[in-house]
Amino acid sequence: MISLESQVLERHLSLFRDKTLLFAGGVHDDFPAQIQKTAKAVTVWSWYFDYANGLNRKSAVKFSPVFDTQADLIVYYWTKNKAEVQFQLMQLLANGRENQEILIIGENRCGVRSAEKMLEPFGEIGKIDSARRCGLYHFCLKNRPHFDIADYWKTYRNPKLGELTVYSLPGVFSANELDAGTELLLSTINEPVRGDVLDLGCGAGILGAYVKCRNPQVRVTLTDIHAMALASAERTLAENHLAGEVLASDVFSHVQEKFDLIISNPPFHDGIDTAYRAVNELIKEARRRLKDGGELRIVANAFLPYPDLLDEHFGGHRVLAKTNKFKVYSVRV
Repeated sequence: MISLESQVLERHLSLFRDKTLLFAGGVHDDFPAQIQKTAKAVTVWSWYFDYANGLNRKSAVKFSPVFDTQADLIVYYWTKNKAEVQFQLMQLLANGRENQEILIIGENRCGVRSAEKMLEPFGEIGKIDSARRCGLYHFCLKNRPHFDIADYWKTYRNPKLGELTVYSLPGVFSANELDAGTELLLSTINEPVRGDVLDLGCGAGILGAYVKCRNPQVRVTLTDIHAMALASAERTLAENHLAGEVLASDVFSHVQEKFDLIISNPPFHDGIDTAYRAVNELIKEARRRLKDGGELRIVANAFLPYPDLLDEHFGGHRVLAKTNKFKVYSVRV
């Protein structure tokens, strides 16, 4: 099944014929593979490991924060995260060919209408279709922007983090400041931590770096599905002179070891929709990924239905801290 955005693109297959194509942005279906016979060549650039690593993926998918491959036509799937969109599009424009053509497709509710304002300084843009609650725009590059990834790095410190400095790229959760949920979870780490620690869904690496900074003897592993998050976590560790392993994993897909502590501020949004797949899998699989006596500790919005799931798989749970908005849950094996 293809997405609403791809259904709109299907109405314009003649634009793809005999061209080299580069798909980028929030691609989340196999439309690129479906048009391989129409196009000369198809490549996908994705920041999402769950998509890039998907079973039976039939098109070539490059998973990386930066990418400089050129194509006759770029097809960009707009996402809700405007900072992420701008970062990726500026890369594509800076590396684009003369008069580079780009199709921008996105749902109206994700803000695709702002494509005109964002891209107008760099070329000619206009809407060519509107269907399935989506807008499709055609862009032709006239003024190539300068792009330097160094201009996009953000740093911040927070008294709650001690001497830790956080490094982050656009689109990463808690990129500009310490979020309230993570702060509440950190407030519960007031006893020594030992052994092997997994920061699952690490974002900029705050939890793993915080634990490592205060417990130098532990071994920390940080995982995420977002290429920008992984790059941010690696730099947060490196700049703070902390050792740790950072790896791409869709929940536990590429995690082999067992841990004494799994700690997470798990995502519950997929774009603009609420999605529970990742945290459901985290809770269901955590028991097998913990050593004897090991602990799963997560923070979540108070309204989310996680206590029942924790009780189902662990036979009970504790609430370590709570506010009007968040709760920190702990379970042990």
